[in-house]
Amino acid sequence: MKDLFGQAILDYQTQNAPEDLVTETNISEADEMSVAYLFRTYQDMPKIEKKALQLAKGKILDVGCGAGSHSLFLQQKGFEVTAIDISPKAIQACQLRGVKDARIQHLLELENEQFDTILLLMNGTGIFGTLAETCKYLQKLKSLLTPNGQIILDSSDIIYMFDQDEEGAYMVPATGYYGELTFNVSYKGQTEDAFPWLYLDYNTLQNAAHANGLQCELLLEGNHFDYLARLTT
Repeated sequence: MKDLFGQAILDYQTQNAPEDLVTETNISEADEMSVAYLFRTYQDMPKIEKKALQLAKGKILDVGCGAGSHSLFLQQKGFEVTAIDISPKAIQACQLRGVKDARIQHLLELENEQFDTILLLMNGTGIFGTLAETCKYLQKLKSLLTPNGQIILDSSDIIYMFDQDEEGAYMVPATGYYGELTFNVSYKGQTEDAFPWLYLDYNTLQNAAHANGLQCELLLEGNHFDYLARLTT
């Protein structure tokens, strides 16, 4: 991993001539994203993220924390927050911003800790990679929960990105799950190694949750088929 996403975050934090990130998937064309968006305040967050932060309680784990904006907001509210990301440079930026417990950490390798709230935001199911890996991640998340804990995550049903036939049926791939994408990220003339990224429609998430001994509750629906959900034991 070249850690280009993290490099963009660190460049912005240290005012080192940050540029826009360019993202592209196997079903969408290249799109520019301002790194500044990752540093947004609570007031500038989408309603789904605001709702998630409002529902957070107790000891909190922020998975895939990125620039740490969610962690910082909760920390300022007095919560004990652990922020994890696999990007060393993103974690460096989090530490520079004042996140007290920011760690370079893969979720699946986190051991011997439990949390009252686990947050996976900005398409939190993305880190699962593929539908086949979802069970492994849900079991891990379940093991990290306190008895009355909650997993709050968001994702999108990206069915709208596919064309429809004359009868209105979506023309999705005949093999695999349509929410399994391959992502490419470019920054300052470099391109990251392609990686899998999973968007889960709510019904598929609900089925996966139930199969892994978790209850699933739809909390909020947003624009473009996105939603916020809560998983509990």
